[in-house]
Amino acid sequence: MPTRQPIYDRDATEVIGPANDPNAPGVAPGKHKNKKRNKKKIILICVLVPLVLVGLGLLGGGIYLHNVESNVQRVDAFESVPEASRPQKDAVAKDAINFLLLGSDTRDPENVGGSRSDTIIVLHLNKDQNAAQLISIPRDTWVHIPKSANGKHGNVDSKINAAYAWGGVPLMVQTVEDYTDVRIDHVALVDFAGFKEIVDALGGVTVDVETTFTSTHSLNANSIRHFDKGVQQMDGAAALDYARERYSFKDGDFARIRHQQQVIKAILDKASSGGVLSSPTRINAFLKATTDTVSVDKDLNMLSMATQLRHLRSGNLNFYTSPTKGTGKIGDQSVVLPDTAKAKALFDAVRKDDTATIEKLGAESAK
Repeated sequence: MPTRQPIYDRDATEVIGPANDPNAPGVAPGKHKNKKRNKKKIILICVLVPLVLVGLGLLGGGIYLHNVESNVQRVDAFESVPEASRPQKDAVAKDAINFLLLGSDTRDPENVGGSRSDTIIVLHLNKDQNAAQLISIPRDTWVHIPKSANGKHGNVDSKINAAYAWGGVPLMVQTVEDYTDVRIDHVALVDFAGFKEIVDALGGVTVDVETTFTSTHSLNANSIRHFDKGVQQMDGAAALDYARERYSFKDGDFARIRHQQQVIKAILDKASSGGVLSSPTRINAFLKATTDTVSVDKDLNMLSMATQLRHLRSGNLNFYTSPTKGTGKIGDQSVVLPDTAKAKALFDAVRKDDTATIEKLGAESAK
């Protein structure tokens, strides 16, 4: 695999930690070794996991899939989540599947000190397995975070991404379940240091840029990349720059979420296209880049998921954002204020596998 270009942390001052969160775990000075705390492996589209599974399902190669699956890192997502605290599935939705898709700055689930989850998506696959809804939860959403398994953190209100810093994947699962009342069946994490290779393995993607802007924190040597409004072909570096930018827009992280969703659709279209699937070299490059980037929970059967997700295309995926009242300040922190009533209605529809209501409420929240 090509040497991965470091992606510098433009948001380093916002990392959950003592400097800006009195409830955050302490990180002693000098502990940010290997410069990883000062570099950001931007994570934006954890839905790559089901995309990979879609491609694998279309390949139809069980033995090959087994070999690929053995290269995917597994994480313990549920063992320390108290069963008594977990929501139960509604009877009408028993065959639906809910994924929690997380973007993390490391593939090592044990390395959580000072780390964040920059992307949090609940992916709901309906019981007929012919459509899915992806609901992004902004990383700064102010929620209640349950107590961590070690008892040292949590049991406070904070930004939702603090859950990952305080208790890794299990506490993030518990926090999302507590906020949404939706039971999570599987978890997938993506280390987006490898994102560039994934897009390049597909031969690039086509994205309709919504407005002209210039990123001043690009992967380019001069840190500058200009985007013109309209349809553009992007390689991995350009797609990453496009999907990670937020400072160029008045609505900041909400713009970034929209762009992430655009890139997800573009990758899905390209990954499932005849040109990619007919090229063994391109398939191998795509799967190699992805398995180097992806971690999934221990119970996820990739062959089963490939079969279940094989019909998904961008046309039957819908993207939404958890309802909010906009941004505000709590103490000295800039946060996203959730619209709890609207969020409850939306996630109740997810829990009941009520596709029509999900799409109605999801579309309303985007207005």
